Amino acid sequence: MPVEVRLPTLLRSQAGGQASVVVSGDTIGEVIEALVAEYPGTASQILNQDGTLHKFVNVYVNDDDVRYLSAFDTPVQDGDEVSILPAVAGG
Repeated sequence: MPVEVRLPTLLRSQAGGQASVVVSGDTIGEVIEALVAEYPGTASQILNQDGTLHKFVNVYVNDDDVRYLSAFDTPVQDGDEVSILPAVAGG
């Protein structure tokens, strides 16, 4: 399924300056794999060396955090919007 992936400013330079890209996949894991395959520079910013999501990176399908759904197994459908956001800490 083609889905739009919205990229944070940090990743845009790895994707030719684009704020969003369209990649295909049936699950979040497949979408992330397609993103990394097309834009290899994003891998180290999103994933740990073992292929898991960085602790300080949040991924949302529409407005739902995939960590509270089925993580990389979360299904996506045509037209879904995937957002990758760095976690913000402060105080």
